[in-house]
Amino acid sequence: MIVRNLNDIRKTDRNVRSDGWASARMLLKDDGMGFSFHITTMFAGTELKMHYQNHLESVFVLKGKGTIEDLATGEIHKLEPGVMYALTDNDRHIVRPETDILTACTFNPPVTGKEVHDETGAYPADPEVLRATVLAE
Repeated sequence: MIVRNLNDIRKTDRNVRSDGWASARMLLKDDGMGFSFHITTMFAGTELKMHYQNHLESVFVLKGKGTIEDLATGEIHKLEPGVMYALTDNDRHIVRPETDILTACTFNPPVTGKEVHDETGAYPADPEVLRATVLAE
């Protein structure tokens, strides 16, 4: 069993900050759950262009409001408490927080803990996952 307190996590290196967001990584790859779980805040007034090419993500909005734009279709969806979105096909998207947005997120495969977005808006692939994929081919 794993039991962790959000306030404790926020005081450790599991609390990762980057341009426009901060993410308390409650579960990581090393925890062995097969996914990672994060409490993430996206800051008001930012425009977060993301494209998770190596991960699938689901996001549940706990507080705040804004929009998410699907860059493939141009569709814009409201984000507010109770809304969930899932990036099922490595979807390119932009989140535009009108207020700080507090979310609960899962990633598959799980992140290792230090990831921040690269120039394409992705988290880098886990080297172990890449190695296993190459060996399987």
